[in-house]
Amino acid sequence: MNKLFSFFITAALISGCAGTRQIRSVTASLKDMYKNDFLIGAAVSWQQVEGKDPAAFNLISRQFNTITPENIMKEEELRPAWGEYDFSRADRFIDFAKAHHLQVNGHTLIWHSQMPAFARSIESVDSFRTFFTDHIRKVAGRYSGKVQSWDVVNEALNEDGTLRKSPFLNKLGDNYIADAFKLTNEVSPGTDLYYNDYNNEQPEKRAGCIALIKKIQQAGVRIDGVGIQGHWHVGKVPFKEIEESILEYAALGIKVAITELDIEVLPRNFTGAEVSQQMKTETNSNPYVKELPETVQKQIADDYGRLFKLLLKHKDKIARVTFWGVHDGQSWLNDWPIPGRTNYPLLFDRNGKPKPAFYSVIAASKR
Repeated sequence: MNKLFSFFITAALISGCAGTRQIRSVTASLKDMYKNDFLIGAAVSWQQVEGKDPAAFNLISRQFNTITPENIMKEEELRPAWGEYDFSRADRFIDFAKAHHLQVNGHTLIWHSQMPAFARSIESVDSFRTFFTDHIRKVAGRYSGKVQSWDVVNEALNEDGTLRKSPFLNKLGDNYIADAFKLTNEVSPGTDLYYNDYNNEQPEKRAGCIALIKKIQQAGVRIDGVGIQGHWHVGKVPFKEIEESILEYAALGIKVAITELDIEVLPRNFTGAEVSQQMKTETNSNPYVKELPETVQKQIADDYGRLFKLLLKHKDKIARVTFWGVHDGQSWLNDWPIPGRTNYPLLFDRNGKPKPAFYSVIAASKR
């Protein structure tokens, strides 16, 4: 289907629909519409790899050309005990990607959260460094040539741009990030290497992120890109800061990726994606249990459309845009920062049907 025909179908659906109820089928593909611009991806769960999510099955290969393991490749998933590795699920994920002709972004080698329990109890600096070094060498080495990129280090910065006092910083010192990139490059030289964080489009944290990238570069260590996670809130997407960040990061000679994109619609009293933060359930905590009001549906569609127009403006600097989930039912925002809520942050609903936001993103490609 050519772009012009897709556009007419899209326009008819947008003008005629009242919410998602009248949208019957997907007539366009994100990966096709943006094939000359940047990769389009989604975070994929173990349930989806197993084929137990019918709503996602057809969407994954139809809509996306790259996938990220939502949890499958994190440290706690791969390291059941000291000296032991379990690659069974990660290997299945790689096989799934190959079978569906999808590129892979590995996520993530070094992250202070979702560490295996045994690693948190390591007291010896030498033993902790062994854990750190062996993990990178074994994991990145095993999947060398099988992943297109790695989020080498994830969320190492505080909101003010200083280094987070994680077990890695406390045990290994402030050179651990450059060391992680160096080790990954040694065992996986053909893989793009990224630093990934949330809120690093905000000026203070962005400045810290730029300083961190420069330090890695000045150490003579390869870093190919920075991931801006993109966990934003409807009606409050920081477009000005996003554009400034794209320009400033690209000026360092690296690629930019939007790595964990979702636009939240539920009330929250803080920004970002710090998984340790929680909120108490209140009367208005879960306002859209049955459906999303048309006004909010329109706002999230407008936000997504404006965002993709901005990304297209700087497509020469953008390598990839990855949504953090395939459809609303999978989204981590249903259970964080309050468990059991009904959120609507993605382009497809719980049945895998396209929302107005999907068609807004498709329409943005008509420039």
